[in-house]
Parts: sequence; structure tokens; C-alpha cells
Amino acid sequence: MAKKKKKKIIRYRRSLQINIGMVIFALIFLYMAFYVYQYMTRNKVQPYEVVEGSIVSDRSFTGLILRSETVGYAAQSGYINYYVREGKRAAVGTNIYSLDETGQVARLLEENAQSQNLLSDQDLSNIKRALSSFSLSYSDENFDQIYDAKYSLDSMVLEYANFNSLNMDELLVQQLGGNFSQIKSSVSGVVSYSVDGYEGMDPTAVTAGDFDRSGYSRAITHAGDLIEQGTAVYKIVTDDNWSLLFPLTENDVAELGTAESLQVRFPGKDFTTTGTYSMITGADGKPYGKLDFTKYMVQFLSDRYLDFQVIMDVAQGLKIPVSSVTQKNFYLVPVTYLTTGGDSDEEGFLKEIYTENGTLVEFVPATVYYSTDEFYYIDTDEDEEIHAGDYLVKPESSDRFQIGQTASLQGVYNINRGYSVFKQIEILAQNNEFYTVRKGTSYGLSVYDHIVLDASSVDGEGELIYQ
Repeated sequence: MAKKKKKKIIRYRRSLQINIGMVIFALIFLYMAFYVYQYMTRNKVQPYEVVEGSIVSDRSFTGLILRSETVGYAAQSGYINYYVREGKRAAVGTNIYSLDETGQVARLLEENAQSQNLLSDQDLSNIKRALSSFSLSYSDENFDQIYDAKYSLDSMVLEYANFNSLNMDELLVQQLGGNFSQIKSSVSGVVSYSVDGYEGMDPTAVTAGDFDRSGYSRAITHAGDLIEQGTAVYKIVTDDNWSLLFPLTENDVAELGTAESLQVRFPGKDFTTTGTYSMITGADGKPYGKLDFTKYMVQFLSDRYLDFQVIMDVAQGLKIPVSSVTQKNFYLVPVTYLTTGGDSDEEGFLKEIYTENGTLVEFVPATVYYSTDEFYYIDTDEDEEIHAGDYLVKPESSDRFQIGQTASLQGVYNINRGYSVFKQIEILAQNNEFYTVRKGTSYGLSVYDHIVLDASSVDGEGELIYQ
């Protein structure tokens, strides 16, 4: 029998099957990974939308109060008791205080104080109001105000107790006789029991030392005190008109200028008022501001020094953050050199071009960022067509100007088009957070423009902005 032939099996390699879906998925994955990496690592810029607004510029001062004050002195020694409360008006002939040489009235008042509650609800309300006013106006910078407030409160409590006793027992006191006298007011006005030596001071006698509050003191005579003859025991403010004197710096003199009136705000007080302003020269030759008022004298009767704020002009314009503002240098070109292209309305300059065949004059476009009566401001970037050392030719003239002089402008980066564009600004007013800039300038900003919130986050003009 013939032998069976062995079958030889040959295996063929299978061709590589490419799954197009997997390729597309891999490409999308790589693209997404690259995009996420780029997003995470690129510099992100926070925008700010320009809005209309205003800034009220306040200037803080400390003033010295001057009034028309008449001081009363004790005609004899003795124990003093008052009939009129601090801050109340007294007519001519009103009993202001009494002097008791024996001390019998003081003992009588002490006995009455032990037998009854001498502070009324109205008295307590007045004391609370004084404490509240002090709390609102207090600052650590003027810690010595605490001592003034303490003196005033002590005086109020003693006076309220003393007056209430006198009202109840006045007839009995009058019957005691002896060395007892009642002193009446010779003028009409508002009564105060603190005397500090500034009464009757002429404004032109002021010096810088008068504003050193560390050495300031005032004498307050309390009801029941034993006083000596000739002691200043009270004063009467005879006029509602009063003045505030305050020192001026050179900047203050320039800023206040020739103003005839100023609007004033008092910290801790719920009102503003307007005072007539003038500038005087003190006894030390330095300039001082003087504000004259015709009302609110009683509200500051117990004060000699007063902190206040002058409300300057309210600047209306476009409101932008301080952090948005930066500076940039520009070339200065005389305004007479600006021209337009031969076949377009594009602005630019005629620049000298040097070739093998000689010197040619060629029009080059340029962006103007700002202008004055004398110069245009143009870009200094290297990728521009005008550089330092280039010569520009005046249109229809043989005059030449060499590029080189520079000046800086304040501005912001506008990002309306997705990349940074420098826009010049004119600052009208400022505080710690915002500027108010002029609206409607030829090369500036408009309402609703988008600018870079932090100018330091942008390297310069023409940078693509990712938000």
C-alpha cells in the first residue's frame, strides 16, 4: 500500500486590525489632557468691569475750639454749690452758685443725699447718652480723651445730685443765714464749669504747641468743694458762634486753596455741617485753618479739642480698583508730524528709510495712546515700526525729528478683545481701594469696559488673556 502523505499545516499571520474608534479616543484623551494641563499651568487673569462712580475724599484734622467765654471767679472762700446744670442757659440775674463759709449747706445736702434717690430717670438718661457719644468718637490715638470724659461724668453726677437737693431744700437753706451768699450771672449765655485758660484767646495767638494735648489740663470745680477766693469756678458762653482752629501742611494749603466754606463731619455725631473757612497766620508764623460756625455750639460745650473730617469735592467719573493701575513708557513725537496714509485714513508718521539707492521716506502707521498740545505718545515696543534713533519727517517740510524722548503714563490694561491693550487714565480722586478717573477721554476708558483687576498679573501689552 502506498504510504499516506503527511499534511503540512502552514499558519498565516493575521494582519493587524486597526480600530479607528480606539485611535480617535486616544487622540481626544491626549487633547483633553494637554488642554487641562495648559489650563492648570497658564496665568489666569481676573477681569473687572468699569462702572460709573464717585469717591468722597475726606481729610481728618484735630481742631482747637474757641468761643466767646466769660469766666466767673469766686469773690470769697467757702464751700460751693451750683444752681444751674452744665450746658443750660442762664439769663442775667440767674443764681449760678452759692458759697457757704461754714459748711452747713454741705452737711444738709449730704443728709438729704442719704435719705433719697437724687438721680432722676432723666438724669440717668443724660449720663447714658454722654457715655454713648464718647464710645462712638473714641480712638486709641487719643487715649487722653478718657480722662476728659471721666471729669465730665463725675461733674454731671455730682451736679445732678446737688441740684435736686437744692431744689427740695432751697427755702431751708435760705433760712440758715450766716456766712452764706448766692452769686448771680451778670451776662446771659450757656453755663459750663470747666476752665482751661483758653477763654478769650485771640485766634492769631495760636501756635503749634497749643495742639499738644499731652500737656492740656482743665480745672473742674465740683459741687461741695472748698474753694479759695479768686478761683475760677464757672464760665458762661455768651454767643452761639464758635470757631475751630487747625494746623495746615503745605499740601493742605494747596488743596484747600481759596475755598470760602467747607463741609465738615464730626466722628460720633450723626450730622454734617458747613463752616465758613479762612486761613490765618499764627503767632509762630505758621498757617492755620479757621472754620466759623453759627450753630451746634452746645453739643461741643465740654470739648476744647475736636476731631473732625473735611469732606472734599465729590469726584464723579469711572471707578476702577487701585490694583488695576500701572505705568508704561512712550516715545514723544511733536503733534505737527502726524499724518495719514496715502490711500487710507490710517494715522502714522513719515519715517526715513535708508537703502543702497539712498534715503527714502515711507509712511508707517502708529497707534496714538495720548496727546497733549505739544506731543503725541506712541508705543516703545520692539515689534513696532518706530524705534529710538529713527528720524521722522514733518509732512510737507524738510524738518526732521529724532525719536528718543520718552515719558510715562498711568493706565490700565483693557481686555475687551481677548488680549491686553494699554489705556491711559486721568485720575480725579482716590482712596485706599479705588480711583475715580475722567470719563469720555479720547484715549481712555468707557463704562462697561473690561480691564485687568491686577495689572501685575500681565506681562505687557498684546498678551492673550485667559479668564
